[in-house]
Amino acid sequence: MQKIIRIGTRESQLALWQANKVRKELEALGFETEIVSIKSAGDIVLDKPLYELGITGIFTKNLDIALLNKSIDIAVHSMKDVPTVLPQGIVQAAVLKRANYNDIFILKGTEEFFGQQEGTIATGSLRRKAQWLNRYPTHKVVDLRGNVNSRLNKLENSDWNGAVFAAAGLERLGIRSAGAINLSWMIPAPAQGVIMICCLENDDFIKEACSKLNDYETQVCAGIEREFLNLLEGGCTAPIGALAYIDKKTEEINFKGILLKRDGSKKISVGKNVAFGRHKFLAKDCADYIINKGGKELMLEDEEFSLINHTIYSTKKLSEAQKKLLPRTIQVLDSDFVKIRFNRISSKVMKDEIENVVITSQNGVDSILNSFTRNEIKFKNIFCVGRRTKNLIENNLGKVTFAAKNAKQLAEYLAENLINKEVTYFCSDVRLDILPAYLFHKNIIVNEVEAYKTMLSPVKIEDSIKGVLFYSPSGIESYLKKNDTNRTAFCIGESTANVARKYFKNVEVSNLPSVEDVLELVKIYFSNPNF
Repeated sequence: MQKIIRIGTRESQLALWQANKVRKELEALGFETEIVSIKSAGDIVLDKPLYELGITGIFTKNLDIALLNKSIDIAVHSMKDVPTVLPQGIVQAAVLKRANYNDIFILKGTEEFFGQQEGTIATGSLRRKAQWLNRYPTHKVVDLRGNVNSRLNKLENSDWNGAVFAAAGLERLGIRSAGAINLSWMIPAPAQGVIMICCLENDDFIKEACSKLNDYETQVCAGIEREFLNLLEGGCTAPIGALAYIDKKTEEINFKGILLKRDGSKKISVGKNVAFGRHKFLAKDCADYIINKGGKELMLEDEEFSLINHTIYSTKKLSEAQKKLLPRTIQVLDSDFVKIRFNRISSKVMKDEIENVVITSQNGVDSILNSFTRNEIKFKNIFCVGRRTKNLIENNLGKVTFAAKNAKQLAEYLAENLINKEVTYFCSDVRLDILPAYLFHKNIIVNEVEAYKTMLSPVKIEDSIKGVLFYSPSGIESYLKKNDTNRTAFCIGESTANVARKYFKNVEVSNLPSVEDVLELVKIYFSNPNF
């Protein structure tokens, strides 16, 4: 029986269009397929520290994780959104023939606007903003976020003169207006207009199937553009454009690249033509030209002299390494809004082997280790919540029998699988009632051991702070004692977010339950992604 190829995609209208295009082309070749929509990384079972494999990317991370977990066979992306270095174990399987690579301008009003001193346009892209201000320095550029349809709606209901979009996105959805203006002078994002297919490096069947869809000329041109980007960017976010295309008459590859200061006041451009087949060093030669003309200094100028645009507050102390994950434009202040004091657990608890132990936090593990040595701990079955808690337990206490994503899932598992209907729960004096209440309802005895106390330590924060990072419901409780909710709440997981939604109008939830992922969420929220 032939394998059914599972096609992973994000859930936006454009992403689904692209996934269905790949599906149709594979099915035309005789392959069986199905579309798998990936909601968030939190919905995916994680059994390894995937971030150690180098997963990055605002729009691609969830699909990367799904691939590595073998929940899908291929991932379909807009290639311009894909980091230039793929995670270990994932490879580019194919690119489809390139669509329209241009940026277009949706104008409200007449073209007389282009000759006016004043005007307001919208875009969420640093590259588009910088190129627009370089050409029209007296205009104002405002931020525009969201999917294609939401951005069009925002434009319609605004007093802006227009907004910049990728032509390919509007054309694929059939919503490009007849009056859209082609911005032929604006150099597009590297690989703009290209659909990319990724798969696992060791999946020969999928690689062979996808190779039949690959457009070689697109592969070459997009590859040159992405190499140029990779050689220049060095991890920073700079306005960079690149375009390579093949001139059929001369059989040459024409390349244009640009690097700008973020405010558009400076730019360095490069252009070069080489014979097709002799393009191996084209990207490097052009990147070197930009660098030799002062490209690194231009990028450093942006980094060094950019003012702090946003200040956020973490309700848990962060390490210096964690703070450095944020760009210089985002200042982070921090303090521990929740402090933990370990109780001395009675030795009677460990007198005999405990058959079923429940631990729902890393603090629970630390509190046990604060009272007993490894040799004194006698647990037969350990049940826990969270991947990090599981790792801590197995490094210090013993093998975990079952780890759940949240307390409700763990309670459901215990109710269905426990033979001895009794558990010992090492918890805090402040805890959610979900697990014990559910088990009580299922006639399971819960012996609660108060292993540590949770003490609230709120701090009054300045009104100018735009976002607060929360890691637990207790952190929210502590925060509310001295602060208002007129700012964005960034939450480490759904349990915390559900509490935050009762008080905050704006709540953002990280894809994975880690401090690093919350910080990336902040970075994405306050940045200008290249939509």
